[in-house]
Amino acid sequence: MAELEGTNPEPSKHEEENEQNTSSTLMEKIQQLGQTNVPELSNDSNIHCLTIVGQIEGHIQLPPQNKTTKYEHLIPQLVAIEQNPKIEGLLVILNTVGGDVEAGLAIAEMLASLSKPTVSVVLGGGHSIGVPIAVSCDYSFIAETATMTIHPIRLTGLVIGVPQTFEYLDKMQERVIKFVTSHSHIQEKTFRDLMFATGNLTRDIGTNVVGRDAVETGLIDEVGGLGSAMKKLNELIEAKKKADKGMIQ
Repeated sequence: MAELEGTNPEPSKHEEENEQNTSSTLMEKIQQLGQTNVPELSNDSNIHCLTIVGQIEGHIQLPPQNKTTKYEHLIPQLVAIEQNPKIEGLLVILNTVGGDVEAGLAIAEMLASLSKPTVSVVLGGGHSIGVPIAVSCDYSFIAETATMTIHPIRLTGLVIGVPQTFEYLDKMQERVIKFVTSHSHIQEKTFRDLMFATGNLTRDIGTNVVGRDAVETGLIDEVGGLGSAMKKLNELIEAKKKADKGMIQ
């Protein structure tokens, strides 16, 4: 039987190339960013979700078996979020053991300087340099069972035993303390007491605060999960819209 005139039952070469390009683009996003909806493509929602998991990787590349969050991946996303008018709010999900101090502070500073409403949720853990990241947002939540470890800055590897090395560590530690105390409700003395406490951590100095304890010390704003965080973020977005509208009028 002759085929009907004008029909094309087989996909054209152009359509096949488009499908291959779409597939390769999705695979590239998954490999590079761990997700398919990068900020500039988030057309279905006015809220973007940023996940910070595993170990925060900085200037030194970690072994391939380590689950890491690379700061060179997060920084371009944060710039895109700031520039994209369709994104009105940012939700940051944390479950991290910490990592590179300067990389973590860089992420925290960028989150704190965003002009759009931001809310963070600590699920599982927000340890070490994850603490400044958690408090850098406009409002912070922590799950009932989540924990946050506060301890002094440590170095791994070769350390030159001269006074300048310890002065450098002390100055870096002061940067962390000042950032946390200026972006949360915790008192500096309380934070230092938690950081340098002995006996709370096995063979180490510091304190592990769980859920409600983090709220009672003023480190985190509220105990809650995803639903509470989304509700609060929507409230902040609406408040910003009203404020912007009032300024325009």
